[in-house]
Amino acid sequence: MKKVLMGNHAASWAVQLSRVQVISAYPITPQTHVVEELSEMCADGRLDAKFLKVESEHSAMAAVVASSSTGVRSFTASSSNGLALMHEMLHWAAGARLPIVMVNVNRAMAPGWNIWCDQTDSLSQRDTGWIQIYVEDNQEVLDTVVQAYRIAEDVLLPVMVCYDAFFLSHTYEPVDIPDAAQIDRYLPEARHRMVLDTRDPHAFNALVTPDVYMEMRWQIHEAHRRALGVVEQAGQEYNELLGRSYGRVEAVDCEDADLVIVTSSSTTSPARLVARKLRREGKKVGLLKIRLFRPFPVDDVRRVLANAKKAVVIDRNISFGKGGIFADELRGALLNAPTRPAVFGFVAGLGGRDITPELIEEMVIEAMGRDQPADDVVFKGLMPA
Repeated sequence: MKKVLMGNHAASWAVQLSRVQVISAYPITPQTHVVEELSEMCADGRLDAKFLKVESEHSAMAAVVASSSTGVRSFTASSSNGLALMHEMLHWAAGARLPIVMVNVNRAMAPGWNIWCDQTDSLSQRDTGWIQIYVEDNQEVLDTVVQAYRIAEDVLLPVMVCYDAFFLSHTYEPVDIPDAAQIDRYLPEARHRMVLDTRDPHAFNALVTPDVYMEMRWQIHEAHRRALGVVEQAGQEYNELLGRSYGRVEAVDCEDADLVIVTSSSTTSPARLVARKLRREGKKVGLLKIRLFRPFPVDDVRRVLANAKKAVVIDRNISFGKGGIFADELRGALLNAPTRPAVFGFVAGLGGRDITPELIEEMVIEAMGRDQPADDVVFKGLMPA
């Protein structure tokens, strides 16, 4: 069945298809439509789930930590400063190995108050132990939330599905909604071995001494390494069932490319137009979309960029004092590669400013004119001083 859905409602439909049993959330623009739709689904019987209204985002995450600890499929959603308020509990969810799925609608952090798109909110949480996936369009929003449960329940780690405020959250696009029976085959009922159960009591999350704490962290790291394969397998099996393929990364025309544009989320769409235009003009330009950010797909980016001379990385985020976060991760991944391109890092579109095809082409032309970048980070689209 095809419907025209905003990105937020695509996420809600995915939660319904995944037969989530507990939802807890606190509203925040631009995430609110996700949980409003889910509350209506719970109220009118379309979704057999408990909807918990709480007084803050910290409480929302605490509630799904509790529900997931009992073995039930759990969901929440947030954005920006709301996600920041969850920070303590994000560590708790990952450390307790709970397969929670959360949608984060990427929004700029305050101050100053800004409700528009910016990835710094979720990327600030990159070391909490959550798997992070960044998606390009509303179809990918729906499909990825479903896949996120498959991944989370396999490796026992929480998954954050991130998409751009307003460019996706409030924009309507045609979305193919799978039959519930298809998703039931793809995503069977979760059965976890260790859950809170009065019939089978265990102690959970007690004081951990130095004798075992480090081993627990190593196990989380190893689960992330295993997730690299699980993400790919989940995408392949989804493709076999529904004909839509998603992997850790997507490479377009990179085999012979001298220059590769590296993107994430909705910035990928205008970058596709630029790459095609420059190809038609005879320039060897490719596109690398990074979909999986944690765990970072080191081997994929090394393979795709092995023959490229230059990589133009577009970041809608900023690590103050360092630069764009995707560019920095890419440089780290390529450091020990036998061959690697020069990495041109551009920061653009902060706080919801447009990243137009014209601006992307300007970055590419600037990189083509230099052997090495003028600086590790260049801001594009700034107003004249």
